[in-house]
Amino acid sequence: MIPTVYNTGLQITQGPGYVVIQQEMIHEARVVPTEPRPHVGAKLTSWLGDRRGRWEGDTLIVESTNFNGGAGFQGSSASMKLTERFKRINPGQLEYQFTIEDPIVWTKPWTAMFVLDLDDSQYELVEYACHEANYGIANILSGARATERAQNGATTTKTK
Repeated sequence: MIPTVYNTGLQITQGPGYVVIQQEMIHEARVVPTEPRPHVGAKLTSWLGDRRGRWEGDTLIVESTNFNGGAGFQGSSASMKLTERFKRINPGQLEYQFTIEDPIVWTKPWTAMFVLDLDDSQYELVEYACHEANYGIANILSGARATERAQNGATTTKTK
């Protein structure tokens, strides 16, 4: 969830008993059950871990365990426990805080926090792929057609 150079869009959808956190980069969608239930057994691991969510007042707490080590974060191991806190601080901002616990890699848990800004006026979550909705491709093709027109005009001779 840490913002990168591009494709940093995020969409959070809430429904009865679940919250889905979808990231634009690599189109990852994490389905988080919010009703009480135990984590899956320790032998069942996955790329994004096993998530469980709960509400503490107006803050969504998501705890993830059972990582398979394939998507390690900052050198973490499969033993990592990720605790995330999502709190809306005003209509256009969401505070995101996460704590990493991994006794194999770090001597103590560590926490980071940043604010996510909502900007519907200039950002649309799109599929993580090159496709027709990619605004860059329209500009590239437009430039190529202009170059072709200039080249054709320069090499075309008029006949009477």
